[in-house]
Amino acid sequence: MRIAINNLRKCFGDNVAVNISQYEISQGDLIGLVGNNGAGKTTLFRLMLDLLKADDGDVHYLLDGEGDLSGTSINPSESEEWKTFTGAYIDEGFLIDFLTPEEYFAFIGKVSGLKKKEVEERLKDFEALMAGEILGQKKLIRDLSAGNKHKVGIISALLNKPQFVVLDEPFNFLDPSSQNILKHILTKYNKETGAIIIISSHNLAHTIDICPRITLLEHGVIVKDLTNIDHSATAELDAYFNRIEPEEEVVQN
Repeated sequence: MRIAINNLRKCFGDNVAVNISQYEISQGDLIGLVGNNGAGKTTLFRLMLDLLKADDGDVHYLLDGEGDLSGTSINPSESEEWKTFTGAYIDEGFLIDFLTPEEYFAFIGKVSGLKKKEVEERLKDFEALMAGEILGQKKLIRDLSAGNKHKVGIISALLNKPQFVVLDEPFNFLDPSSQNILKHILTKYNKETGAIIIISSHNLAHTIDICPRITLLEHGVIVKDLTNIDHSATAELDAYFNRIEPEEEVVQN
C-alpha cells in the first residue's frame, strides 16, 4: 500500500491551511508530522480521512495487489473501501462516550467483523497501556480521565489491525510510563505488520525516537521531509524550532 497526495489545498477564508503539491507515503513508513500550532497537521489528517472536503487536489490510497483490491486506487472522498484498512484517533469526537470501554471495543470489533473472542485476544496486546484502569472499572468513557479516554481512542484505532494508522497527538494526557509503553506499541506494530503509521506530535523527543521519517509543515506547506535514522534529523529540527529573531540593533545617540 502507498498513499499519494497531489495538489491538495484547503482554505478557511483567507487562511491557507493546507497547500501540498505532492507527497508520497510508502508501505511501512512510520512518519512523524511536526510543526507549530496552525501548521496544518490536523487539517491534513482530516482531509486524508474524508472529514473535510478539499478545495482542490486529492488523496489516493494505492493498494498493491492483495486480495480483491488488487491494483486498486481509492479516493476517500469517492469510496468507503478505505475505511476497512484504516484506523484513526484524532480527538474525543471519535469516541462514543456513553458506552463503557468494553462496550466501545465490542462495537469497534463488530464493525470490523471481529468475534468477541478475537476482540478479547487483541486487547491483551494493550494490557500494559491500560494499566488496569480501563477495563472492569464499570465506568462510562465520559467518566474516565483525559489520559484514559485517550488510551481508549488509541487502542480502538489499532484494534482491527489496520494497514494505515493516523494518530493526532497520541502522547497528550499520558503519564511518562504510558508514553514509553505507547512508543513501544507503535514501533512493534509497525515492524510486525508493515502498516503505514502517521503521528502528529508537539513532543519532538518522542517523535525523533520512533519515527524514521519526519515531515515538517509550516502554514500548510511541507518545508522539510527528513530521513531520521539514529536521530539524524535532530540537529535540523532543533535549528528550525529554536529559531530566534535577531534583536534590533540599538543606535547610540
